[in-house]
Amino acid sequence: MAQLRALGVHPSTITKRCRPGGPWRRLAPGVVLLGTGEPTRHQLLQATTAYLGPDSVITGLDALRTYGVRLPPPTAVRALVPAHRRLTPPAFVSLERTARLPVPVDIEGLPYAPPVRATIDAARQEADPDLLRRVLALPVQEGLCTIEELGDELEKGNQRGSAAVRVQLRTLARTDLSDLRRTARQLVRRCPLPPPRWDTTVFTRDRCRLGSVDAWWDDVGLAWSVTTTGAPASRGAKDERDRLALTSVGVVLVRTTPSMVRHHSEFVIAELVRGFRQAARRPRPRVLSEARVIAA
Repeated sequence: MAQLRALGVHPSTITKRCRPGGPWRRLAPGVVLLGTGEPTRHQLLQATTAYLGPDSVITGLDALRTYGVRLPPPTAVRALVPAHRRLTPPAFVSLERTARLPVPVDIEGLPYAPPVRATIDAARQEADPDLLRRVLALPVQEGLCTIEELGDELEKGNQRGSAAVRVQLRTLARTDLSDLRRTARQLVRRCPLPPPRWDTTVFTRDRCRLGSVDAWWDDVGLAWSVTTTGAPASRGAKDERDRLALTSVGVVLVRTTPSMVRHHSEFVIAELVRGFRQAARRPRPRVLSEARVIAA
C-alpha cells in the first residue's frame, strides 16, 4: 500500500477498491493484489516479503524450487524472521522465528535462504517419508549442497522435527557413498591409464602408515583421493594429515571433490592423466601398499 500511496492513490480509494466485489484484493495488512483472481505463487512470495519486511527470508520448498529443484509447491510460504519479532501472518504464510537468520540469496528481488538451510527447513516439516527422502536427496544430486553440509546444518539448528531427518540422512549417506564409488570406478575405466588398486592404505618400508586413498597406481606411486567437502572437523584433520604424510615421501596425490566426480568427469580424467605423467617422471617413492579391492 505504501507504493500505491507514493503514486498518489488515496487510502480511501485503496480501501474502496479492496471491498468485496471491488477490482483489488487485500492479501495481508498493507499488501494489495491489483486484481481479483487467485494470486500466482510468485505473487504470494512477493506478498510474503512485502508484509514481513526486509529482515525476512523465504525458506523451505519455495526456496528449493527457485533453485531449480523439482519438488511440489507447499501449501504455505515458509519464511524466517528474527526471534524478537511478533507477528500474526496471513494464512498463506508459515512463519518461523529464529536466532540464526541466514544471509539471504537475492533472486529476482526476493530473499531466499541458502540451499543447505532451505533443505533442512523443508525436511523438518515433512511427514511423508518418501517426500522427505526426495527433499534431502535432490539438492545433493543437483550439486547445491553435500550430505555433510546438511548434517552440519541439522546439528546447528532447531532440533524440533529432526529425528526423522537424521535417520534419512544416515541412509542417504550410505547410498550416496555407494553411488559415488561406482561413479569413480566408471570414470577411471574411461581413463587412458592402467587399472589402479582401490581403497588402498600406503605405508613406509617399515610399515608406518602414511594414509588411505581411494585409488592407487602402484607402479608410479600415484594416489587419488575423493575428498568430502563440509566433513566434520575430525575427518578434515585426518584427510589433511594423510595428505601431508603422503606428499612428504614423494607420492603424487590428486584430490577431487564428489561434485567434480559427478559433474565434471572430463576435468577429473585430465587431472589424473596429468598426475600420472608427473609421477612417472620421477623415481617411485619407497612405499608399500595394501588394497582391499583390485580393479579388474
